[in-house]
Amino acid sequence: MVLGTEDFRIPRRFVSVNVVDIEVARFRSAIDAVCTEISENERLASERLGAQYGAIFTAHLNLARDPKLREEIEELIRERTYAPEFASSRVLRRYAKLFQNLGNQYMAERAVDIFDLEKRLLRHLLGTEREELAHITEPVIVLATNLTPSETASLNPEFVLGFATEVGGHTSHTAILAGALEIPAVVGVGPFLSDVSGGDTIIIDGNHGEVIVDPDEPTLKRYRVTRDRIKTANQKLELLGQLESKTADGVPIKLYGNIEFPEEVDHCIKRGAEGVGLYRTEFLYLKDDREPSEEDHYNAYRRVVDPIPTLPVVIRTLDLGAEKFPHSLEDLAEVSPNPVLGLRSVRFTLRNLGLFKTQLRAILRAAVHGDIRIMFPLVTSVLELRQAKMILGDVMEDLEEEGIPFCRDIQVGMMVEVPSAALLADRFAEEVDFFSIGTNDLIQYTLAVDRANPTVADLYSAADPSILRLIRMVVAAAAKKDTPVVVCGQMSGDPLYTAVLIGMGIREMSATPFSLPIIKQVIRSITIPQAEEIAAHADTLDVARDVENYLRGELKKISPDEFS
Repeated sequence: MVLGTEDFRIPRRFVSVNVVDIEVARFRSAIDAVCTEISENERLASERLGAQYGAIFTAHLNLARDPKLREEIEELIRERTYAPEFASSRVLRRYAKLFQNLGNQYMAERAVDIFDLEKRLLRHLLGTEREELAHITEPVIVLATNLTPSETASLNPEFVLGFATEVGGHTSHTAILAGALEIPAVVGVGPFLSDVSGGDTIIIDGNHGEVIVDPDEPTLKRYRVTRDRIKTANQKLELLGQLESKTADGVPIKLYGNIEFPEEVDHCIKRGAEGVGLYRTEFLYLKDDREPSEEDHYNAYRRVVDPIPTLPVVIRTLDLGAEKFPHSLEDLAEVSPNPVLGLRSVRFTLRNLGLFKTQLRAILRAAVHGDIRIMFPLVTSVLELRQAKMILGDVMEDLEEEGIPFCRDIQVGMMVEVPSAALLADRFAEEVDFFSIGTNDLIQYTLAVDRANPTVADLYSAADPSILRLIRMVVAAAAKKDTPVVVCGQMSGDPLYTAVLIGMGIREMSATPFSLPIIKQVIRSITIPQAEEIAAHADTLDVARDVENYLRGELKKISPDEFS
C-alpha cells in the first residue's frame, strides 16, 4: 500500500485469463471517466480563473488521452494478465521516474502531473477514496514518504506487516512506535516510491535497514528461511522471561519496559519486566483528534498499574512538541524554524498549565492503586524542575480541598536528555528521587544531529565518546546522593551497549518489551569485572566507529550463539 502519491491499496496484481477482455473494458471505462472529469475541471478553471489556468488541465487531458499510454497499459493487461489497477500504476510510475531523472526542473515537475493522473485513474477503477490507515482490514506493507507519530499509532499490527518511509531517522518517534507495535520497519530509505506500485512484492528487512522491491525467488526463499530462524530464536529467548535478571556473578540488573500504549503492559509482564520504566503518555493525544480528559488519563494509567500494583510504573509527563503535535492542540503549537529547540516537553506544559494540571491530577489519583512515579521530560535548568514540582504541589492542594484520594508521597524524577542536565547532575540529584537518562535526545543535543534527518544519520551514535562520558558523569553524581539512575533510551534496548552500560555503573535499564529477552541474555552472560573492563577500554577510544567495532567484537564473545 503506497501512501503519499498513490493513496490507494491495489488489492490484486493479476486477473484470470478468461476475464481479460472484461478488465480491458473496465480500464477503458475508467480512463474515459477520468477524461470527462479533467475536461470539466478545464472548463471551470478557464471560466473562473482564465485560459492560462485551464491550460494546466489541458496538459493532464492530453496525457490521459495519449494513445501510446493506453496501448501500453492494455498490453500489460492482455499479455501479462495484470489487473488494470496494477498495470496502470506500473506504466504511469515508469513515466514519472523518467521525468524525474531528466535533470530538468520543469520536466521533474511534470512527474507530479503523472502521479495526479494515477490517483484519478485508481479512484475510478477502485471506486474508493484513500483508505485510512486505521481501517486496513487485509495484510499489507505500507510504503510512504513519511508517517507521522499519530498515523503510526493508528496502525494495526494484525494487518500492517511492516512499513518503510523515505524520510525519518531510526530514533524518530515513528521508529520508536514501530518498536512498540512490534512492526518491522525501515525509515529514512531515501526516494524509492516511484519504483514501487501497489501490488508489488516487497521485503522489509528491519534488522539491516533494507527494502527489497520485487525480489527474485532465491531471495524470497533466503528471507523465508531467515524469518523462520529468527522466529525460533525469539521463542527461545522468550523462555528467559521468568528467569532473574542478574549477571553471571549474581549482581541484579533491573529491567523495565518502555511503553506507548496501556495494553503494552501485558507484553512487559510476558517478557519478565520488573515494572514500567517509561510510559510515554503523549500518545493519548496522538491517537485521537480530541484532547483527552482527566478521566481518559486516569483510566489509561489504571489500565497499566492494575495488573502490576506492586511494581514501579514511571509516567513521563507530556513530551509534546517537535514532531509530535496532535491536531487537537494545533492552536497551541509553536511555529518555529527549529521546533526541536523550541517550545516542547516540560517547557510546553509549564506554558499550558490547564493541560499539565489535568495530567498531574490523573497521575496522583491513579497512584493510590500502585507504585506510580512521576517523571518530567527535557528538564534543562533547576528553575524549570522547581517550577514543575511547585505545580505538582498546587495540584495536590486542589485534590485535598476537593476530598479526592491521591498519593501525597509520590516519587518524582526527571529525564536527563540534554547536556545541561548531565553537567548539573549533582545539583539535580538534590531535587529528585531518581534520574532517567534519555539517550535519544541526549545524543541529538550533544552531537548537534537531527535524529530524524537521514542525511546526517551517520553522525548520530550512542557510541560517541562524549555520550559515554556524560553518562559516567551522571552516574557518578547520582552515586554521591544515592539517587537511582535508569537508562531508558534506545541505547538501553540495544544489546551492543548492555555491557558498557553495566561497566559504567548502570544497574537499571528500560527498553521496549520486545528487546528485554535479548538484553537479559547478555546480562546473564557477563560478570561485573568483565563489564567494567569493557567500559574502561571503551573510554580509551576516540572515535565512535572504533567504539562500536570494539563493542561488537566483545558482544560476540559474550553471547556467541546469538551474535556470531
